[in-house]
Amino acid sequence: MSQRLPRRTLLQTAVAAPAAGLVAGSVLDAAPAQAGSGKFDVDSPRFSIAVLPDTQYLFDEDASDPEPLRATFAYLREARKDGNVAFMTHLGDVTEHGSEHEIELASKTFKELDGKVPYSVLAGNHDINGGTTADTRGDSAYLRAFNPKRFAKAPTFGGASPDGYNSYHVLKAGGRQWLILALDWRISDAGVAWAQSVLDEHRTLPAIVTTHDLAYADDNGTAYLSSYGQTLWDKLIRRNDQIFLTLNGHYWPPGRTVLKNDAGHDVHVHITNYQDRYYGGAGMIRLYAFDLARGVIDVSTIAPWFLAKDPAKRTALEEETIELTGPVDRFSLPIDFDARFAGFAPIVPPASRPASAVVLRDTVAYWRFDNLGLTDGATVANGTVVRDLAKRGNDLTVASIGAGAPLLLSADHHLGAPAHASIRFNGGKSPDRGAILATGPSAPLNSLTFERGYTIEAFIKLPAPFEGDHAWMGILSWQGRSGDAGKTSGWSQDEPTCSLNLSGERFLQYVVYPNDRDADPTSWSHALPVGRWMHVAVVNDGRRTTIYIDGSKIARNPTQPSRGIATLGKPFTIGATQFAERFGQGFYGWIGDVRITARALPTRDFLTSTF
Repeated sequence: MSQRLPRRTLLQTAVAAPAAGLVAGSVLDAAPAQAGSGKFDVDSPRFSIAVLPDTQYLFDEDASDPEPLRATFAYLREARKDGNVAFMTHLGDVTEHGSEHEIELASKTFKELDGKVPYSVLAGNHDINGGTTADTRGDSAYLRAFNPKRFAKAPTFGGASPDGYNSYHVLKAGGRQWLILALDWRISDAGVAWAQSVLDEHRTLPAIVTTHDLAYADDNGTAYLSSYGQTLWDKLIRRNDQIFLTLNGHYWPPGRTVLKNDAGHDVHVHITNYQDRYYGGAGMIRLYAFDLARGVIDVSTIAPWFLAKDPAKRTALEEETIELTGPVDRFSLPIDFDARFAGFAPIVPPASRPASAVVLRDTVAYWRFDNLGLTDGATVANGTVVRDLAKRGNDLTVASIGAGAPLLLSADHHLGAPAHASIRFNGGKSPDRGAILATGPSAPLNSLTFERGYTIEAFIKLPAPFEGDHAWMGILSWQGRSGDAGKTSGWSQDEPTCSLNLSGERFLQYVVYPNDRDADPTSWSHALPVGRWMHVAVVNDGRRTTIYIDGSKIARNPTQPSRGIATLGKPFTIGATQFAERFGQGFYGWIGDVRITARALPTRDFLTSTF
């Protein structure tokens, strides 16, 4: 028989499970869009905006060929439901000469999107008399085809300027609303005033400005404001913090830059134009894939017409132009959306919830820290009592361990937590030090064995940066020794009968010695992130135990049977794990509300109004 390796050795040779995102039971309770779901999902944190630049060489008198654009539109119709495409915006120069024939052919082609994918179109200098401004231009073939009446029934259409050449759309995507401004070639002062009025009426919406001429790029892909672009920047964009992205065509090569607005925030300025590429760009589109869960916009550039062709029949130039992968065509923009939009659309945190809304019929203990009568940053002194709000007699008392480290009350909390307060633990080692909250020797919780199942929930946060050696610190535990429970299967008979711990690699470990067998089924998580609140739930259904982090089941949950907990009448502890009658390092980080329920809760109850 091979020798059993210690837990710590096992962990060092193990492979971490991949980090799970917020899925079931998240604060927003929003599931991602599923491929083939049949309709656009307005609540998914993942959606795309398609950008279609200058198509003028596809609508050039008797050399016109709308077939590439038809393929692009067919792709977008499918991507509307399968890829969660929220919108398409054209950047001007729909046609080469703006003639009746060209505009009519373009209009007929665009009808393939009408009523299927919301979109905007704006005039470029080739679509109208480029020497005029919108409010002096009057009628044109372009306006007769792409006037406000055409878009009136679109679910996103918000309105147009009096001349009809400027418009705006409001998208519902990612669980919020977004403003798209489609501004005409050489917008006039009256047009700027109209655009400002739209922004003023939608002051809390993040905005994207689309126009034909704003910036150009050098051969390295670095963008610079054009002369007209500088004017539009000074008169409109820099003054309105809600504008975070601008999109324009007109110039090639493509490029991008980041400018600072008057609020000191980033504005991403992008040029998209492929008319200089094979087949006049072949209806190539750029997809801006917003991922609000990851805090990023992933940008890609593809030619659907070439993608749809039989690979065996594609020409060499078609193969080369299926997808562009250079640094200005395929890239990611990390954006902390909440922080970037906080100046005009701050997140309003949910109000705290009373204990009566949190305590369930089977709740055996519930603790929170907003009722201690202390201010943010105040020391929570030894001897302080934290009441069990389930009123089952499981009050906690604060005490130092090892060399001691004072507890601090903190206003920091998980947005989904019922209480808007937490405890800051400052445990460490060399020497071991920290503080705990523990039930008294006669608390009912000490002797509960949870034969029918249980759920243990806690909100935790690790500091960023995560400094120092904090290996094997305890979070929650019962203090009884596994050896005293007659268990021989574990790493050591001095190990507590139940504990939730954190390794030096920041892997969450839950180990339990059940009542019904000599075993120690142990769950391991992925490496936990730092600087972010998490909801941890340990759920036992009377047969086996499963760990959830932010409502997502972790990968390394054992299938070994596990019923009940051999608690042995020993105190329950928050903030450290007792080993061989001695506490080690105390917890390093924040702990918010903690709840223990004598049944397995379904994941839909996590982080909801229940808890």
